[in-house]
Amino acid sequence: MTTPPPLTDRAALLRNRARARAAGPALFLHQDSAAEIEERLNEVNRKFTAPAVVTGFPEPWTEILPQARIVPDDEVLALEPGAHDLVIHALALHWANDPVGQLVQCRRALTPDGLMIAVLFGGQTLAELRSVLAEAESRVTGGLSPRVLPMGEIRELGGLLQRAGFALPVADLAARPVSYRDLGHLMTDLRAMGEGNALASRRRTPSRRALFAEAARLYAEHFGDEVGRVTATFELVYLTGWVPHESQQKPLRPGSATHSLAAALAAEPKPEK
Repeated sequence: MTTPPPLTDRAALLRNRARARAAGPALFLHQDSAAEIEERLNEVNRKFTAPAVVTGFPEPWTEILPQARIVPDDEVLALEPGAHDLVIHALALHWANDPVGQLVQCRRALTPDGLMIAVLFGGQTLAELRSVLAEAESRVTGGLSPRVLPMGEIRELGGLLQRAGFALPVADLAARPVSYRDLGHLMTDLRAMGEGNALASRRRTPSRRALFAEAARLYAEHFGDEVGRVTATFELVYLTGWVPHESQQKPLRPGSATHSLAAALAAEPKPEK
């Protein structure tokens, strides 16, 4: 069996994050995600005493979990087996070359009945940018090159939880539209997020200015509002799973029901005519 080529150039990703930190990172999506996960944890009737967070930007996450162990999203996670009752994979899984492997490592780091929550960008993230870059590059150069990270749809991402061995898997999403003055400000913000192009197959030579000028024109034409600003959509997908434990609810075995559906329907009172 041949190993597929890596999706992400890890060295480039780490450089992008270092530049973002040096210039002052834009972490509002991390802050939004941290607030959402904090709310979800408050709804769980459980006190977590040994949390860990896998992330490239720890600051927003230490605010909600100051006692958490912070772990970088390396391909081999620095997590001890069975050492944690909560693991959060925070806005980094979309860059993983082996996302199932990342989730398996999170599961192994959890105690029985431990909780894992991952938040990552979903398939509709930057749909507007993908569209205008593809159209502009096709017009200017007659071809296409990898510029925006491909991201999974929610059904595919939810399936990763089962493949990693989690029980009670749940996947849901929230779309976050963000308004920008123009395409240039959007791309500046992406660099400040550490989300610049780190694809292993990316083009290594500078692009022509005409490409981005055409992309900016198309962006304003197709996705501009009445005051001349443009919208970029970020889709945040939340994956939740538990390490299997005998105390958890389990589906009934087929054929184990004690009453039939027909009997239940026959017992219902009929409406009066």
